Amino acid sequence: MKQTMLLGATVAALALGAAWPQAQQQAQQASVAQQGGAARGGGGAATPFKHPQGTLTPMPLDQGRPWGWATRAFMENPNRKLYNKAKAKLLSGKQVFSFTQSTFSPEQYCAYAPHYDFVWFEMQHSTLRFDQVQSMMAACPVTGATPMIRMPDALEANMQKAYDLGVLGTIVPTVDDVIEARDAARFARFPPIGRRSQGGSQVWNAFLNPGETYRSSVNDNVLAVVMIETPDGVDHAYEIASTPGIDVVILGNSDLTSFSGFPQTDDRYEDLLTRVRDATYMAGKFWGNAGQQFAAGNKLSPDSRFHQNGPSNDGWVPPARGNLVQPAAQ
Repeated sequence: MKQTMLLGATVAALALGAAWPQAQQQAQQASVAQQGGAARGGGGAATPFKHPQGTLTPMPLDQGRPWGWATRAFMENPNRKLYNKAKAKLLSGKQVFSFTQSTFSPEQYCAYAPHYDFVWFEMQHSTLRFDQVQSMMAACPVTGATPMIRMPDALEANMQKAYDLGVLGTIVPTVDDVIEARDAARFARFPPIGRRSQGGSQVWNAFLNPGETYRSSVNDNVLAVVMIETPDGVDHAYEIASTPGIDVVILGNSDLTSFSGFPQTDDRYEDLLTRVRDATYMAGKFWGNAGQQFAAGNKLSPDSRFHQNGPSNDGWVPPARGNLVQPAAQ
């Protein structure tokens, strides 16, 4: 039954893609022609700047197809009460923000976790280890922020370790095609919809609904996030976003500048964001940006739902000293 539903959802998504207005496709092709090579450029610090308008008109939203409709449809029980608070907030139509934990510091983790939607454990650009993540989670378990890891890759062995220690989501960087997206999706969930090996954590047992087990409920609570950070990824954004099991597609804003050569104030950069935004919307998933500077002030900000760093969810202001200073979004 689930496989039939997945096939139907994929066919429907491809049909919707075929119906994309021809003028929009032509505009995107013109944008691709202007991009040139993957020259290096400046990074994107989370500081105020003048947002460009771009040359593309974002696809209008259909009230019958809200953001994330396919993410919800992929759930075994879309009405389930979730213990993944970040996913529940996304499904309610709101933006979510994290704090970034890139060093082993139970003190920092326990100070920040009660105040944010999710924690972005940084394992791509740090030497943080799985056992250190597990130790921090154990120091103050289930304190508020949904635990998620930005992975070094989507290898089965690493994805298995991440989910077995109790995280509820993974963020896979530099996804350029559907093959990479497939691995980010399939190793995040148990069969029959995924390829995660039997194993698990006791962290969430106290939050199970009556009659549930971790094994029967965790698939619906997972957030599988991929990052598009290159022009190649932009070109394949619709196929990436349409991959069954992918829930959220975000831009890696600094690396997108590095790989494209376009600064974030450039109309061509804004067009790359618009293309990924439109592709993700067509696929029925959630869209966002690693850079919190795109959560407000940009013409696409109302649609940007998932962000690395940003404001707390209760007004708490973190201390800006020592190792508690938040790193810039990558």
